[in-house]
Amino acid sequence: MIIVNCPMKRDYVTELLENYNEDGVTFKKVSEAGMKLSFETNLEDEEKAARIAKDTIKATEFGAVLYFQVTVG
Repeated sequence: MIIVNCPMKRDYVTELLENYNEDGVTFKKVSEAGMKLSFETNLEDEEKAARIAKDTIKATEFGAVLYFQVTVG
């Protein structure tokens, strides 16, 4: 499971990751508590999944200015 801490644009981040599907890697939101979004991934290497999520968010128009953190949980 990966955790995305993001105080703003949580719906945007959720939609972005849930619609991500490259090389068979997918994300599915399982819970949200405050600014903490929890996602399941089908990738066994969760560190790699966290890196993919972070890079995907950073590549968006908001990614350069959006404060967020991606960790493995």
